[in-house]
Amino acid sequence: MKEHRFGGDWTTQKLEKVRKYLAAYTKIFASNPRAQRLSTIYVDAFAGTGYRTKTPNLDDGQTPHFSELVEPEAEKFLKGSATIALEVDPPFKEYIFIERDPEHARELAILQHRFPKRVITIIPQEANAYLQKWCTETDWDVYRAVVFLDPYGMQVGWTLIEALARTKAVDLWILFPLGVAVNRLLTRKEPPLEAWAQSLTRIFGTRDWEEAFYPKRTERSLLGEEEVRTKQADFNTVGRFFVERLKTVFTAVAENPLPLRNSRDVPLYLLCFAAGNPKGAPTALRIAKHILSK
Repeated sequence: MKEHRFGGDWTTQKLEKVRKYLAAYTKIFASNPRAQRLSTIYVDAFAGTGYRTKTPNLDDGQTPHFSELVEPEAEKFLKGSATIALEVDPPFKEYIFIERDPEHARELAILQHRFPKRVITIIPQEANAYLQKWCTETDWDVYRAVVFLDPYGMQVGWTLIEALARTKAVDLWILFPLGVAVNRLLTRKEPPLEAWAQSLTRIFGTRDWEEAFYPKRTERSLLGEEEVRTKQADFNTVGRFFVERLKTVFTAVAENPLPLRNSRDVPLYLLCFAAGNPKGAPTALRIAKHILSK
């Protein structure tokens, strides 16, 4: 089995939150007669191999440059999000695992043999393009879904988030790359160069981040007064901005996203939740907020 090394204790924390929500979600659909008429789908958009290898000192969200493992051989492979979702009981009616890396996709196929009673589809494609098409082609009168967007960096574009919200049938868990990517593009003395600015606009879906993070102010100089922009945003400001952006497209959004921090207490990611279905959103939001607060 190929080692998929990524994350540390914060990864365990993230997966446990998602696992609890998936368990609550399927129980509701199994016990509610009205909900039983709907088919449930779990989608993991960056599924990896289905397993992960715990590694020490992985604080920056990047693949380490060493091969030493800190776990005993018997505990070498820890469950990834795909495996955790497949173990949820009662199960989802369908599972879709998206992984563009061919080698990782082949490893995911092993899960089809391990869980022969689960309906699993493995998609070896780019997640943004595939999911936008999936959103438009799925009959949302008969389906409901939980989508987990767990990218390594800034792979998720706002157009995908909009497409998921438009279904009015998707509950979204998304790992927002707060510290590993976004904050690194927010230069301190002045707004970032245009290439970086475009990347930020792609992930936020608006250029309004510039005014939010770099408000104009007037300074006096030898040449008179001039308008300047310097960074006035911290991690909390950036996180709140993203949550507010989610609110513009989803029915309900948890206002207590979970910061996932490294050993130096620096937030790497922000685990966010949004519910799309107007009828189910109040219950979904209540459950998610409770899980995120624990």
